[in-house]
Amino acid sequence: MQRASRLTRELSLLATEPPPGITCWQNGQLNDLRAQILGGMDTPYEKGIFNLEIIVPERYPFEPPKIRFLTPIYHPNIDSAGRICLDVLKLPPKARQCLGGAWRPSLNISTLLTSIQLLMAEPNPDDPLMADISSEYKYNKQLFLLNARKWTEKYAGQ
Repeated sequence: MQRASRLTRELSLLATEPPPGITCWQNGQLNDLRAQILGGMDTPYEKGIFNLEIIVPERYPFEPPKIRFLTPIYHPNIDSAGRICLDVLKLPPKARQCLGGAWRPSLNISTLLTSIQLLMAEPNPDDPLMADISSEYKYNKQLFLLNARKWTEKYAGQ
């Protein structure tokens, strides 16, 4: 019950006051959401529209939603399956692939999507899911930017 009323409130707020460049909606059932993030200005993702899947667990808000990119993105912290390495998407003690988790029930879907948008603009090459892209980001930034722009045009172009 708590999940349903909280999600309804969050979706209503996302519809009336969405964060800049972010939209989120219900995809059939209440626990299945979709979101779109516009690539930020002055990033290699600029002009791209990136689709995400959000699965809200039964124990939400005590467990974070599972969020993944449906649109391929060339990024050190996002793998080929769309999984995202971001501390706020993980429960504190048992983060598996990434450094410690920072999920708290006080966070919400809007905050998570804004954090993902920020991660797109500011990758964290020291906590990568894609080691080769991370290395490219660190040691050959021009090549990284070129590849990220190519992927954005190919997969996220309007």
